[in-house]
Amino acid sequence: MAPLTLALPVIVALVISIIIIPIMVRLAPVLGMLDQPDPRKVHAFPIPRVGGTGIFIGTMVAVLLLLPVDKSLLAFSLGALVLYGFGTMDDCREMGHYVKFIGQFIAVITVVYFGDVFVTYLPFMNGEPVAEMVGRPFTVVAIVGMINAINHSDGLDGLAGGESLLSLTGVAYLAHISGGDRVTIIALATIGGLLGFMRFNTHPAKIFMGDGGSQFLGYTLGFLVVVLTQEVNPVLSPAVALLLLGLPIADILAVFAQRIYHRMNWFRASRNHIHHRLLDLGFHHYESVMLIYAVQALLVFCAVTMPYEADALLVMIYLMIVFSLFLCLYISESRGWQLRQQHEPSLVNVAIKAVKPGHWLLAAANSILLYGISFFLLAGAYLSTDVPVDFTVGAAALLVLLLLRLLMGARVWFMPLRLLAYVTIIFIVYLLNIYQPGVLAGADPYTYIFFSMLVVAILLIVRIDMANDFSVTPMDLLIALVVMAVAMMSKGNAVNPVILAIVLKSIILFYGCEILLAGMNRRWNVFTVSILASLLIIFIRGAHLHL
Repeated sequence: MAPLTLALPVIVALVISIIIIPIMVRLAPVLGMLDQPDPRKVHAFPIPRVGGTGIFIGTMVAVLLLLPVDKSLLAFSLGALVLYGFGTMDDCREMGHYVKFIGQFIAVITVVYFGDVFVTYLPFMNGEPVAEMVGRPFTVVAIVGMINAINHSDGLDGLAGGESLLSLTGVAYLAHISGGDRVTIIALATIGGLLGFMRFNTHPAKIFMGDGGSQFLGYTLGFLVVVLTQEVNPVLSPAVALLLLGLPIADILAVFAQRIYHRMNWFRASRNHIHHRLLDLGFHHYESVMLIYAVQALLVFCAVTMPYEADALLVMIYLMIVFSLFLCLYISESRGWQLRQQHEPSLVNVAIKAVKPGHWLLAAANSILLYGISFFLLAGAYLSTDVPVDFTVGAAALLVLLLLRLLMGARVWFMPLRLLAYVTIIFIVYLLNIYQPGVLAGADPYTYIFFSMLVVAILLIVRIDMANDFSVTPMDLLIALVVMAVAMMSKGNAVNPVILAIVLKSIILFYGCEILLAGMNRRWNVFTVSILASLLIIFIRGAHLHL
């Protein structure tokens, strides 16, 4: 698949998701889609649970635009719609777990019996297929189990989304190297929808995904893993599914085991999930999420590096990692160990606030960021050797939207300035890397120096100007893990180096953009004018080339 083909589902789903979510936030009180605090939950105020709408619509629009609709995709789409509908109704008015089960079974039965997506090869069967009358019911139970695993893991800001993002990255990688374009595009589109949601869900979260989002994610992951291991590449060890889906499976099984042991209602919510236990041990909210991310990343890493190993080895690796985590939790709890009291700051924050550099450094860093990014946008728009027709049209649309946003301000709140800036950055980074001008040939050292200066400026501003609010967030760790994954894929020739360059440059520019926009006092400034000018340049050049 070409670099643009890989990037397109992510971009389409991301843009749609990040546009829809602010609209849904405003509608949440009217629709009753507010998550009320209670003793089991960690938030103290009502929070809109509308993120699932952005994830679902962003993903499905991208998928249906980019893929031909066949029997299995139609079944997947119908099942997803049913599941989203039941989940959203529950987000508006809690209907109880039995009603949710009805929606889950309708959705999964649709994809298994109408779409013919079911398990044929199981671990420890030596490649012998299981009977269809066994495979289909097993698949229904397995996917319903995955839906509930993700649903139950949605207990801390960014937790279910981050775990799903890591699993989807592993699925997309294995599908891509196996030639499974359909699975790759669905996984990438879901990643795009998730990223749009997680923009608002990093701790402290402004929104939750709700049941409409968590159930859709579990359903999508279950569907993709079945198609990947049973259709796209049946040579993969069936046990790799366990590693790809990761920690949520072990968590929900452990919770059910505890509820059975203590004779509790199987389906009544309780505070015995991994994230609750970490909080009770004195870990901060974001530390608990980051620790779970790290374990999930380790499991997915094992899946993508050992997909053809023996079933017994993969199952043993999974059990060893999961058992080690639960053993540490059990020993810590039984001995009454506490990392700290909940009100105490983390060691990272204490270390960050201990250093007091001069403010002249802050002024220099802000100047590097402001003028450096503005110059990059203008130069990139001017220097690319070609501007395709779709980019010309896109630049014209972005130009009009940005003008409206700058002229009308908060009256067009549904057109986020950040989104327009992000899409412009992606446009220019893509054009400059795909249609690289001759003047940049051999200029890699200078490019590295330029982006290194931006990174240093970002770190200095965060350190000096935002020290009171700054902490290493789960989103930062997630981005680092995804970047490392993309870098590893590029070394294995699974990802074009051009894609890696686009991803890394875009992430650096996104962070810089966040800082510049957060410090803006006026809508019209050097940065926003440079975005307008770069879009105008792209449009004029594209129109000149193609008219």
